[in-house]
Amino acid sequence: MIADFLEFDFLRHTFLTGLLIGIIAPLLGTFIVVRRLSLIADALSHVTLAGIAFGLLLEKKFAIMLSPLYSGMAFSVFGSIFIEKLRGVYKAYQEIAIPIILSGGVGLSVIFISLADGFNTELFNYLFGSVSAVSKNDLYTIAGISAFIMIVIALFFKELFTLSFDEEHATISGLHAKSIHLLFIVLTALVIAASIRIVGVLLVSALMTLPVAASMRLAKGFKQMLLLSIVFGELAVIIGLISGYYLSIPPGGTIVMVSIIILLLSIFIKRFKHTIKK
Repeated sequence: MIADFLEFDFLRHTFLTGLLIGIIAPLLGTFIVVRRLSLIADALSHVTLAGIAFGLLLEKKFAIMLSPLYSGMAFSVFGSIFIEKLRGVYKAYQEIAIPIILSGGVGLSVIFISLADGFNTELFNYLFGSVSAVSKNDLYTIAGISAFIMIVIALFFKELFTLSFDEEHATISGLHAKSIHLLFIVLTALVIAASIRIVGVLLVSALMTLPVAASMRLAKGFKQMLLLSIVFGELAVIIGLISGYYLSIPPGGTIVMVSIIILLLSIFIKRFKHTIKK
């Protein structure tokens, strides 16, 4: 693979994109899991799929060359804003906003895919990821998104941390909880949109939650959990990409399976340590 990596640009683009995704997905996923909003990634991934299908529809039926990556990103961001608006409408049952948006995303996806003459290879790559689908422009776009996300999290780390563990205290302390939460959910939408090339729409939520679940078993504090999540995410992406390349299968599946193996190992290590202490 090293020889191919040096020869083919698309492999370098894919690998570098994977390294970026391995950082930002678990990074934001840590806050998602702590806030018990894991399903929000699934909801936004289905909305992103609707955007991708819409982009393909425009290209096929109307000859409008809009990259599905950008249309998926736009739908994902708008979907995140709608979730926040619905949380305000259903104040006593805020979690209902997530399945509402998820259902809408699935419905739109079915309609747009049907109008675009059904599944094709390109749509399949977006669903499950692809080793060869990342272009130079995609790499630059995802690098820009990654830089933006990391800068925002660095600037608002204390606010996000406080909001994640005690929303009531954060509000009483004068923190603009609604604004911070809106920013947080938009960042989540951007991570999902950025990850679809490598992991695929249907599997991106796994990369945002599985490394975090593994790190929770071993970490002794939030910051350590954050760092371990990124380490596990990078391991899953690197091993998953290499495995997918040699097995000639979409990397999304191999990345998720490696993440599950890491999770099982972390559970075993935790239990083994507990047994030794006894």
